[in-house]
Amino acid sequence: MATVIEALNLTKRYGRTIAVDDVSFVAAPGRVTGFLGLNGSGKTTTLRMLLGLSRATSGDALINGRRFRNLRDPVRQVGAVLEQGVSHPGQTGRAHLTSQAVLAGAGRARVDHLLGYVGLEHAADERTGGYSLGMRQRLAVATALLGDPAVLVLDEPANGLDPEGIAWLRELVREHARNGGTVLISSHLLAELAKVIDDVVIIAKGRIRRAMPLAELYGSTAHRLRIRGRDPRRLWQALERAGGQVRTEGQVLEVVGLSPEQAGEIAFGAQVPVYELAVDTPNLEQIFFELAAA
Repeated sequence: MATVIEALNLTKRYGRTIAVDDVSFVAAPGRVTGFLGLNGSGKTTTLRMLLGLSRATSGDALINGRRFRNLRDPVRQVGAVLEQGVSHPGQTGRAHLTSQAVLAGAGRARVDHLLGYVGLEHAADERTGGYSLGMRQRLAVATALLGDPAVLVLDEPANGLDPEGIAWLRELVREHARNGGTVLISSHLLAELAKVIDDVVIIAKGRIRRAMPLAELYGSTAHRLRIRGRDPRRLWQALERAGGQVRTEGQVLEVVGLSPEQAGEIAFGAQVPVYELAVDTPNLEQIFFELAAA
């Protein structure tokens, strides 16, 4: 299942508008890569080029070294969830999967297995027009898995899922990566996404802002200190003289550029008793919005 996803200098223009501008990144086997972007950032356009649904103006989108349209038995190599409502509302869940299984070359046993795997066995013979949003998402995931593909491309797969469903999806994605598969996933639930991804690609205004392991992204971001003391003004002045960048939230000072040890020594030297000194470790959501707004 050692299959890699590569975007190589991808560009997409619509007339004079550049939707995707020289985008390059890799999603590696055995790892889950989070692809993050606001609406209009170029994220979905990039995914559509990767899956052969939109032609790149220049550059390449490759899966195991080939463009999607050149893959042999693509449904056996790539499973995708790009949009909801892929099934006909008059079909049952079982009928939908069975018809799609013909394209994937999968048998009836695979259909029954996946209905149970995604938790739809109880609704297998109900028409999908009556499915909830979460049930439709589970059916879309089952459809993506029909060909037992090495690559999963999932765009907002958690939409409509309840907490139990999100936990199920998280384990499914991790298991696929543990088995050597490649996962490229996007989600607006950034705190939840941070629990599952190994690598992160952040796109804003059509350009890649960061593409690196998540641990490195956290390490590359300045940590903030939260300090509360008896005399905030004197403490602020002492911290700034020492090179700290300080802003205030009432009686609490937020400081960048100093370590906790340095801040403690500075407060001691300024003779300001400290009531609170904590490290505010950045999370994925904070980092994402700072980069997206830049």
